Amino acid sequence: MDTFQFHNMSLTWLNGGVTSLDGGAMFGVVPKPLWSRKYPVNEKNQIELACEPILLQYEGKNYLIDSGVGFNKLTEKQLRNYGVTEESTILQSLEELGLTAMDIDAVLMTHLHFDHAGGLTRWEGDVLVPTFPNAKIYTTQIEWDEMRSPNIRSKNTYWKENWEPIQEQVETFTNSLVVAPGLEMIHTGGHSDGHAIIKLSQNDETMLHMADIMPTHAHQNPLWVLAYDDYPMTSVFAKEKIMKEALANGYKFIFYHDAYYRMIQWSPDGKEVIDSLKRGKEAKIQFQTNL
Repeated sequence: MDTFQFHNMSLTWLNGGVTSLDGGAMFGVVPKPLWSRKYPVNEKNQIELACEPILLQYEGKNYLIDSGVGFNKLTEKQLRNYGVTEESTILQSLEELGLTAMDIDAVLMTHLHFDHAGGLTRWEGDVLVPTFPNAKIYTTQIEWDEMRSPNIRSKNTYWKENWEPIQEQVETFTNSLVVAPGLEMIHTGGHSDGHAIIKLSQNDETMLHMADIMPTHAHQNPLWVLAYDDYPMTSVFAKEKIMKEALANGYKFIFYHDAYYRMIQWSPDGKEVIDSLKRGKEAKIQFQTNL
């Protein structure tokens, strides 16, 4: 498991599963000759996307950012359609760190699509139960409302199996929520109406978890948004504003989905990588070299 120390915050990426989604869908209207230079694609036009929650240990608390795809939660058809090559082994990850699911104090949900929320519940026999029974689960009120009453489009990703067992643990917010000093959730909308990002601030330095308005380092350009986005122009405007501030002030970025980078920092013009942490686990999909 990869780790990163951000001043008083310790970050560890857990094994939450791996999907392989259509590259065209993940880059929207961006032509393949452009995006495929920045992110590898296989012969099926799939790109590899980790679904790896971040364990944030800070001030004696164990926070989890998103929850993975879950284990034994998807049908054979769903496993195939979403290109799931690995399901979650998050409990084993915690065990390797000397922790259990009971030790998680809060789960910070950027949004509640199945690939982020599937790990919130697990099977105990033939009954679904909360995976992290002692945790508060934070999400925006908009996201929580849509999770329980999805529309004709969102019902394909908001599933009752991922919310019914944990509804007593959920605490919602509207615009922003300071979970702890230097740990803030901020509503952006865009990818989903209730989508949020996470801002980490320590000793005058800032690190952003942009979730699915910038799921990988290759989505840095504000115009490069997903066909999966429910409100793409909201994603564009939110990312444009955030990236302008972030590049000017030297913010770092961390990722849930990126199969190649855990953390990255760009130069003020956004053209050069000046600091990074690569994913230790090698992705199955790599750039093809011409022999």
